[in-house]
Amino acid sequence: MGLSVRIDQDNCVSAGKCVADAPGAFGFDADELAEVLPGVTTMTDEQLIRIARQCPGRAILLSDADGNDVSF
Repeated sequence: MGLSVRIDQDNCVSAGKCVADAPGAFGFDADELAEVLPGVTTMTDEQLIRIARQCPGRAILLSDADGNDVSF
């Protein structure tokens, strides 16, 4: 499918679950909010969905190649 990822920083609670599970794909910015790193491109859609589902703030947003939001 080739999902793209973005972080809704207004919803990020800085739990760090995404950073712990995929440190090459997610990190913290200067405000300690999650951010997407270049390594996210190596992740499969299934991995991205799993990590997004585990986000306690529901801050990880996924969209398909057409820019449509993906529900999970």
